[in-house]
Amino acid sequence: MKLMDVSLLDWSRAQFAMTAMYHWLFVPLTLGLGVIMSIMETIYVRTGNEEWKRITKFWMTLFGINFAIGVATGIILEFEFGTNWSNYSWFVGDIFGAPLAIEGILAFFMESTFISIMFFGWNKVSKSFHLASTWLTVTGATLSALWILVANAWMQHPVGMQFNPITVRNEMVDFWAVISPFAIHKFLHTVFSGWVMGSLFVVGISSWYLLKKREINFAKNSILIASIFGLSASLLVSLTGDSSAYDVAQHQPMKLAAMEGIYKGEKGTGLIAFGILNPEKKMYNDSIDPFLVKVEIPKMLSILGYRDKDAFVPGINDILKGGYETNNGKAMSFEDKQERGLAAIESLKEFQNSNTKHDEATAMIEKTKLKKNFSEFGYGYLKHPSELVPDIPMIFYSFHLMVALGLFFIALFGVVFFMTYKNTIESTRWIQWICLFSIPLGYVAGELGWIVAEMGRQPWAIQDVLPLKAAISGISSDSVKITFFLFLILFTALLIAEIRIMLQQIKKGPEME
Repeated sequence: MKLMDVSLLDWSRAQFAMTAMYHWLFVPLTLGLGVIMSIMETIYVRTGNEEWKRITKFWMTLFGINFAIGVATGIILEFEFGTNWSNYSWFVGDIFGAPLAIEGILAFFMESTFISIMFFGWNKVSKSFHLASTWLTVTGATLSALWILVANAWMQHPVGMQFNPITVRNEMVDFWAVISPFAIHKFLHTVFSGWVMGSLFVVGISSWYLLKKREINFAKNSILIASIFGLSASLLVSLTGDSSAYDVAQHQPMKLAAMEGIYKGEKGTGLIAFGILNPEKKMYNDSIDPFLVKVEIPKMLSILGYRDKDAFVPGINDILKGGYETNNGKAMSFEDKQERGLAAIESLKEFQNSNTKHDEATAMIEKTKLKKNFSEFGYGYLKHPSELVPDIPMIFYSFHLMVALGLFFIALFGVVFFMTYKNTIESTRWIQWICLFSIPLGYVAGELGWIVAEMGRQPWAIQDVLPLKAAISGISSDSVKITFFLFLILFTALLIAEIRIMLQQIKKGPEME
């Protein structure tokens, strides 16, 4: 694998990030709105009340608009693995490709099969069969998210694989290991956040109708379902967020240190409830205090990350210097990992030379050395400890703003449900305005979560095994720049089109049966 120039790496990262962030504007609404409209149709089938059919069809129309554009961005995102990250695709394609293949064959096939019945089957198939088609469409979308998130989680916690030095590829040896607790927690946290987004959307749009004094019963019924669903989803997000944070502490300590702005570790570490980083701190190893202001909950990070109030939480400097105790013994320093990584790369080279010369004895020795050091293979491509340190301010503020928004959503859904239950939501305009303007906050929270997840694991394409600089395609940076702006124009046009079509549909309102 050949190291590429910095310009090519930066533009490739920018293009992939831009595509992923646009894609994530559509996915969470698909996941959340899909379940809500399915619940509404279930109520219609159970009660026979035609009003619930009208409500379902309205939200289903908005679901369809969003779903179609989300598919377009998702397809381009998957193709970029082959165009911009071909070394990555070669190195781990046997493993990474498996969940993506299942997503295409199983989940996407399920969606595309039943979505046509869902949209065009009204009055053509029985109520129960149409309801089943709606739930199967939503199930397909959720399964699609499952397999994509399994692939993403594997990049952050690579398991169930074995490196083949002959082909220079990683091969899957345990499919079920790939679907690790890390992957399941990530999937649940991400899907539940999509449910929150769908609930915010329904509550916000319904509040607009209340502000306009239109479709009052439609709006109140929609708010009732979405507020209950949103409150439940928000609480589930917090629970799965705890599980995800525990996984990060066990497998990605540098990300956890960045999330909390920890440079020097200690036992019984507190959780930062509020903090302002010191802009004067430029280097990880200087003596400048990292915070201007901070308010922390004593010992809480140790509890959340290690289930022990007195557990040692390593900081950035500890991770780079090593020497602290872990479940696997003393942590290695960057220099130790770099040495092992270089040894693994050299063993791979010597193995291939020996294998070409049919020197089986030497090849076996080098293969044994390679296997011993392969867990630090990626460190052989890094030159300096600073390469392991992500953008601390970006990760810290993104994480804490995401958590703050999550707490706000719990409070908002709780208040909205209470006011709906007390039948005061229709006359309380201030909460209606808050609900309407909270819709964008759901998108912000989702994007912040991905910033923490992806920027927090830099410089790795695959944690500890393959850095981005070794994963990139050997193409011209100019070609990446051109396609970056082409995709930016295309995705922006699609987003504008979706917003315009949705606004037209919302202004039109639910149709009378």
